[in-house]
Amino acid sequence: MIRLVAIIFALLFAPTIFYAEENKKTLADIRQDLNILYVEVLKLRRELSTTQTSSITSNNEASVLERLDGMEQELRRLTSEAENLEFRVNSIVSDSTNRVRDLEYRLVELEGGDVSKIDFATTLGGDLEISMDNNVEENSEPELAIGEKADYENAQNALLEERFEDSLILFDRFLDNYPDSPFSASVIIARGNAYEGLGEIKKAARAYLNSFSLYEDSPVAPEALTLLGNSLVSLGQTDAGCQTLAQVLMRFPDSDFSLEAEKMMSELQCP
Repeated sequence: MIRLVAIIFALLFAPTIFYAEENKKTLADIRQDLNILYVEVLKLRRELSTTQTSSITSNNEASVLERLDGMEQELRRLTSEAENLEFRVNSIVSDSTNRVRDLEYRLVELEGGDVSKIDFATTLGGDLEISMDNNVEENSEPELAIGEKADYENAQNALLEERFEDSLILFDRFLDNYPDSPFSASVIIARGNAYEGLGEIKKAARAYLNSFSLYEDSPVAPEALTLLGNSLVSLGQTDAGCQTLAQVLMRFPDSDFSLEAEKMMSELQCP
């Protein structure tokens, strides 16, 4: 209970500390802080939830829950504002860079200089790459929503740090916020990894199955199918596991996971 009060106290007075240091933080830092606070609020809500009904009503508990609701709503509002601010900053950088380069072009042209020697390599802010025709340079990466990559990396970092419960919360939140994300198949696999870390193999197997069935043409489909076969074996379903691993060899013979599946089948002495 002392820990609970300490965390609530810290969360309630966090805005004061945050205000003092906000000028030193980047948008990515603010987004990471918001994700951490979001997880802590959900943890507090779990601690305040009882496992059985009681005939005694506590006004103090109701008051704390109401304050938690308020903090959760405030976190959602701050997250939305951070995303809007990030979009506005990127838009301003792009538009300002285009305007500056247009002015450079006109000045060189008026002065009778060689416009072909203008250096367009620099960008206001230093992060955005823009081509000679003032359009954002296209790359091979899929187009992502604002904050999508940062949220994905935060969830993955929680998994790598073996904070499995936190990572599950962040992965679920990611899937809710970005239902059409190109990372969706990988996120569902990562949820399975987190369940495995918690020893919940049945839930892990379900996650791997969902990833493969929903995204069977994705680059991570061989991984999902291999992990599913391994999970089935761990659950004592050796025959089903062997059949699943055999599908990896049939469907994805050129994948690195086909070698792993073949090795597992040999160790299991699959028919």
